[in-house]
Amino acid sequence: MSKMISIIDSKDHVGESVQLGAWVASKRSSGKIVFLQLRDGTAYFQGVVVKSEVSEEVFALAKSLTQETSVLITGEIREDTRSKFGYEIGISTIEVVGESHDYPITPKEHGTDFLMDHRHLWLRSRKQHAIMQVRNELIRATYEFFNKNGFIKIDPPILTGSAPEGTTDLFKTDYFGRDAYLSQSGQLYMEAAAMAFGKVFSFGPTFRAEQSKTRRHLIEFWMIEPEMAFMHQEESLEIQEQYVAYIVQAVLDNCTYALDVLERDTEQLKKYTELPFPRISYDDAIDLLKENNFDDIEWGDDFGSPHETFIANSFEKPVFIMNYPKAIKPFYMKPHPTRDDVVICADLIAPEGYGEIIGGSERETDYDKLLAEIKKFGLSEDEYSWYLDLRKYGSVPHSGFGLGLERTVTWVAGIDHVRESIPFPRLLNRIYP
Repeated sequence: MSKMISIIDSKDHVGESVQLGAWVASKRSSGKIVFLQLRDGTAYFQGVVVKSEVSEEVFALAKSLTQETSVLITGEIREDTRSKFGYEIGISTIEVVGESHDYPITPKEHGTDFLMDHRHLWLRSRKQHAIMQVRNELIRATYEFFNKNGFIKIDPPILTGSAPEGTTDLFKTDYFGRDAYLSQSGQLYMEAAAMAFGKVFSFGPTFRAEQSKTRRHLIEFWMIEPEMAFMHQEESLEIQEQYVAYIVQAVLDNCTYALDVLERDTEQLKKYTELPFPRISYDDAIDLLKENNFDDIEWGDDFGSPHETFIANSFEKPVFIMNYPKAIKPFYMKPHPTRDDVVICADLIAPEGYGEIIGGSERETDYDKLLAEIKKFGLSEDEYSWYLDLRKYGSVPHSGFGLGLERTVTWVAGIDHVRESIPFPRLLNRIYP
């Protein structure tokens, strides 16, 4: 009996007779030969059925196969230098496992709404498959990086009684007669964990009820949020750039097939592994924009997409924008030591128009100052009493950041819209499928 293998392992079985479980992505025929594009979840490659080499029944079955029919096939693996994958299978037998009729996603062009309505099927397509492989590698490399660097993974709650950045744009729910919210960030809990374990990170879903339809925004997305005790902002920035370079390099090393499918410029990606990343102050960023005829921005404003795009493209690498105005940042950020109008923070802006992928800061450590900010923001002292405790019992300098996984996937994969960076996106007007 032939050995069952995966398509991705074909290179290790050249010249062998093997068995594959796969789906028929497409088919074409040239009289005495049927070419089947096969996929099995690991990759796509070609199966060839030659009339003179198989029974009449097998050849007739090959010609009748419909898109997305599942099959068990046997045949010999051989090299195929003409294909991106590099290998194909000369098919000797075919067994239909599950028939597929009138598959809705055909090779013709479909509108975005149609494809999103059929997201459960669209994920099977070559490009979407490649994007998910990049996503998976970024996740794998994230765990590897933080484990190598002495971080402990801590899982913050998804249901919270308070909000790190206020309750605006949050999903509210009833928690046995009390107000609760779907988490917009695990950061405050990670600060508590850092006081127990030193260096920690979380990886989990977060929710923002933002009335936004831009190509950068999702309602539900995943965040990686490290927090580090006894660490100032400068050291945190080094961790951030090392982390980003590490995960980009991991994709270059381990996702060559996916990047080829996506037609991603790998030479461009290699530039993003070169450290250090450039840095520019918020003040200088405002000056840079004004010098280049951006008349819609003033000191104190937050940057929009066109502003971030111009700033990042001025450096052609991810760039840290440092020390934003205090008035547009959350209550927990530490004020600058020589200025009372800015805080010690930085956003990492990805080039090529992909915008902010990391936001981070040094955290306020003084109890009285933090309490004053909580009151200033109109937040409940009682709800944040546990957070204030961290400043009462052995407070230390600490810093942290959050990386948005989907924006990072979008950037590394080189795709146009964040909705394709997550298996089942939740958008302003979409919760199906």
